[in-house]
Amino acid sequence: MPRKVRVELPGARYHITSRGDRRQGIFLDDVDRHDFVKTLAETCQKTGWQVHAYCLMRNHFHLVIETPNPNLVAGMRWLLSAYTIRLNHRHKRFGHVFSGRYKAQLIDPSNTGYLRAACDYVHLNPVRAGLLKARDRLASYPWSSFSYHLCAPADRPAWIRSDRLLGEHGIERENARGRKEFERLMEARRLEEGDEEAAQPFRRGWYIGGEAFRKAMIAKMERKLKGHPVAQVRRESAEIKAERILAEELKAKGWTRRELVRRRKSDPEKLALGAHLRQETTLRIKQIARLVTLGSYGNSNARLHEFMKTNGNKGHAGIRRRQSKHAKDKD
Repeated sequence: MPRKVRVELPGARYHITSRGDRRQGIFLDDVDRHDFVKTLAETCQKTGWQVHAYCLMRNHFHLVIETPNPNLVAGMRWLLSAYTIRLNHRHKRFGHVFSGRYKAQLIDPSNTGYLRAACDYVHLNPVRAGLLKARDRLASYPWSSFSYHLCAPADRPAWIRSDRLLGEHGIERENARGRKEFERLMEARRLEEGDEEAAQPFRRGWYIGGEAFRKAMIAKMERKLKGHPVAQVRRESAEIKAERILAEELKAKGWTRRELVRRRKSDPEKLALGAHLRQETTLRIKQIARLVTLGSYGNSNARLHEFMKTNGNKGHAGIRRRQSKHAKDKD
């Protein structure tokens, strides 16, 4: 059976769900949950994703994200594979963690409440699962983004976006009063969670939206199946970002491309460039090695991992700090 087409567009919004293999747990303890949120934050750094809502359950998770660039597939591939590697390594396990393909429902971007409905559905998962008692605040569940929407922007991760969700709840200004009103609305909303029919659109189907949106997305999928270059745009978006970062770094160093090629493959500055691209993009090591001229995949993979292990993912920042310290010591 052919796989469903993934529609990737700049500014697209998705409700994403992924379950454990054979419905087994994907979070064995709270360290795993912290690690998943950390991995999600890294994914957002690499892709530019904005998270409107997330919720971690025992054997699955929910995300509501917005992709400024058409990079859903690359981002999800990195998120799921990175978390799988980390979980297996920590618990000394092997094999799959997630079951099959993740589910990604497109969300109608028109200001008609579809984003609000998706985020509310995600944030109210602990209520439906019976994980909160009647006297417990919704914000007391520690493994969702709901409590972050009640924080001041300075106390909220930069990759979590609140303005769209609050706006669809009719809250025009994000201040203490607006956040308090949002909590009040959601506490009232949890009383409606017995309505199974209202939850069905988020469990089935490929989109959340109106009829006009459905027709528009079907047209886009048909064009893609006929060879429309949307897939090419998706593949190129990470490469374009990498080329921009590389150009900026070369300019800062005063290097030309010829100088980059001339330097030896184990040059710390080149490895720092590679580590920077690894941290900021979803490119594979083979692609990074080609861009930075680090040599064959096997050698560049070993060198990059050793460099990142020694320098902690600091890339150029770490090199520059060490250079600065060395200069001060010389003075």
